Amino acid sequence: MIRTRRTTRRTTTAGALLAAAGLFLAACGSDDEDGGDTPAAPAPTGAVSNAPTTPDVELISDGKLTVCTSLPYAPFEANQDGKVQGFDIDIMDLVSAQLGVTTDVKDTGFDGIQSGAALNAGQCDIAAAGMTITPERQQSIDFSAPYFDANQALVSKKGSGITSLEAAKGKKLTSQEATTGEKYARDAGLDPVSVGTPDLQFNALKAGQADVAIQDLPVVSEWLKDAANADFEISATIETGEQYGFGVKKGNSALLEVVNSVLEGARSDGTYDEIYTKWIGEVPSAAATPAS
Repeated sequence: MIRTRRTTRRTTTAGALLAAAGLFLAACGSDDEDGGDTPAAPAPTGAVSNAPTTPDVELISDGKLTVCTSLPYAPFEANQDGKVQGFDIDIMDLVSAQLGVTTDVKDTGFDGIQSGAALNAGQCDIAAAGMTITPERQQSIDFSAPYFDANQALVSKKGSGITSLEAAKGKKLTSQEATTGEKYARDAGLDPVSVGTPDLQFNALKAGQADVAIQDLPVVSEWLKDAANADFEISATIETGEQYGFGVKKGNSALLEVVNSVLEGARSDGTYDEIYTKWIGEVPSAAATPAS
């Protein structure tokens, strides 16, 4: 059952009585001439078929799963053809289908997402923002099972010679604020210029305001697909072993249970691989398996 925060226990009880009455009437009418029950609608692809009763999920708006994300962050979320699309959004649509609601995406600053502030303020039900699961963030957010394996990349002009964080010392480095990439750079002794989005990083590179940028590998790879960026390359890949997760407010176990169930179903029926291929490319073996 799905309810909003305005739903009271009295309403729930009344609904249960009505449901019971409905079951009684259905039983009395079971001897119809056609002799059959109305077939149930098929479960959406990626959802769990014949799943147990849906948990009592509380949503902030009637009929909507409100998703906080930080735009643009292609290929995970970006405005395309007049709407927000991407890897994360396709999975959120599966969750919405399982809940019987629509997906409503809100563009939110990443710092407010990763700190848990947006969730705590009731701006959204769930965060889907290509967000790495970290011990620090787990203090403020409850994460789903991992759904994507990611590494960091350095991107610079071709032939720059900036093939490591060590080689980036003394260069003008840009990072995205509040990200793990920024933390890796600072931990390596660098002092990057922090900006709000990947687009601002890439624009700084093209304008000559930065020599190198650190950003998640799939985001850099997506940017380099544009022929207009042919003068740039991935000059280094930093193996970090990061895993993305969807975030919910601490204690929201009901919604988390649905998300994890949908992820499991999508992996089992091939939907996850379809989404991965659509937005990223070839699916690596054992992609996005939960960390041991």
